[in-house]
Amino acid sequence: MLVGAVLAASMAGGAATASAASPATGTLPPLDPTVLRAAIGGLPNATVTGAMVKITGPAGQWSGTSGVGNVRTGTPVPANGRFRAGSISKVFTAVVVLQLAAEHKVDLDQSVQHYLPGLLPAAYPKVTVRQLLDHTSGLPTGGSLGEPQGDPNQWFVDHRFDSWTPQEIVADAMKNPMDFAPGTRQRYNGINYFVAGLLIEKVTGRSYAHEVQRRILRPLHLNATYILDRRDPRLPGPHSHGYVAVTTNGTTVLHDVSEQSPYPWAEGGMISSADDLTRFIRAIFQGRVVPRSVLGAMFTVPNVEYADRNNCNLGPGAGRACYSAGLMRTTLPNGLTGWGKTGSRPGYTSGMFATRGLRRVLVYSLNPTGNKDGSEQPYVMKIAAAAFDPSLGAPQKSVPGPR
Repeated sequence: MLVGAVLAASMAGGAATASAASPATGTLPPLDPTVLRAAIGGLPNATVTGAMVKITGPAGQWSGTSGVGNVRTGTPVPANGRFRAGSISKVFTAVVVLQLAAEHKVDLDQSVQHYLPGLLPAAYPKVTVRQLLDHTSGLPTGGSLGEPQGDPNQWFVDHRFDSWTPQEIVADAMKNPMDFAPGTRQRYNGINYFVAGLLIEKVTGRSYAHEVQRRILRPLHLNATYILDRRDPRLPGPHSHGYVAVTTNGTTVLHDVSEQSPYPWAEGGMISSADDLTRFIRAIFQGRVVPRSVLGAMFTVPNVEYADRNNCNLGPGAGRACYSAGLMRTTLPNGLTGWGKTGSRPGYTSGMFATRGLRRVLVYSLNPTGNKDGSEQPYVMKIAAAAFDPSLGAPQKSVPGPR
């Protein structure tokens, strides 16, 4: 993803030591409905067609929508709409792996090769399960499958129903050498979570979708969250349409890409809603979905450098790791520390973030037309500023997020 994680990439910081989360030292600003409405105002336009924001917690609540859910009919954005959650799917995957660890069915410090013999090339060094979850595995970041040829927007419009199995995705990436020695650096990498999904299936003997349903969706009553087969392009239930803009000979046309293959699977293929993600992140933080014996892994960032300048690149910990097992730590200029995750698929950009004590929980979803090119960043920053720290509303340089 290019800037599905703009909020996190632009706010990332935090201490450079591996430690469990400590209470935030900053002060939450009061919620101002006028500022919040302005943050998502002026829609639809050429960059974003629709937006939804939901803020909850004892420090204030607000929800709102802007723009249209369908540019052709002009229908409004549904407040309870479903959206493609992209890399927020990784949080669900991490939760299942940590549950298996609490059940002593997975050892986080055992190697992937132990559980999935033959999946990784024999020449690769040992990679632990923990290193998959916190992106310190050093595995290659990907291969050629799903990578656009030529204009990325037109390519996606033409190929949005293409799909590949997790095994095909991993095998294609494994044609490349290791990125770095496991445990020595951090680089956000979707391949880690394809492997984690395969690990879940191997250890349980059941499908990834079955385990997420059984362990998370049903117990928490997340009835608007879906894991569809990779050949099922539907977006069930009420939803805003997602669009990708293609410009040809000076003429721009919006192509509806609401229906697309969810082949990213355990890495980025899930569908959810603001209500469901609010309930999910609250359950995580409260220790109701991940046993407390292993919950610390979700709030511990490894003490290593980040591998490039494309992420974890601002704030007091710039250049150091900012990802834990499934989540990302963000430290704001006002001293607040938040934890959460962002996601992006063409036509959809979303995020869920919360302060550790759950005094404020933010979930947002936008419908950008730029196919993950980051053009929606000003809106993400305004939402973050209104929810957590007004100083974020100051001009920010554009930075790419994780792919």
